[in-house]
Amino acid sequence: MKKVLATIGLFSSVIFFAQKSENYLQVGYASVCCGTPSDKPVMDYLAQFKNKNKGKSLEVYKQSGRGREGEYNLYIGTDGLSKAQKLVFIKGLKAAVNSQNTARKSESTGLVNFDETETVRKADLMNAKNLTLISTQKTTKTK
Repeated sequence: MKKVLATIGLFSSVIFFAQKSENYLQVGYASVCCGTPSDKPVMDYLAQFKNKNKGKSLEVYKQSGRGREGEYNLYIGTDGLSKAQKLVFIKGLKAAVNSQNTARKSESTGLVNFDETETVRKADLMNAKNLTLISTQKTTKTK
């Protein structure tokens, strides 16, 4: 009986202490007239950051259905990062977003919005509609 309770306790604590961020950065994809831009540059950056930081996974949620032209947000959990890693991560994410916005082909192409000072709390996300957990595993590149 003790072994069963110990096993259940161990299993429960593993689930409880699994990566569960409380703070998220928001990256928004907006449409001007003809749909949203691709999230590929940001997802590629997430995969690159993960590879450089020895496989440190990032919790990423996607909230779709935010507009008539497919607008959506990505929420990236940052609680698993140290302060130094978080600063490097934000700097790189900001560069990826700025590069994508600068490379727009026309004024009718959608924009990517990112404000590094804006943090979304997990409690706010739990009330959001159309929210799905996505994996950065899909975007890892092989060398």
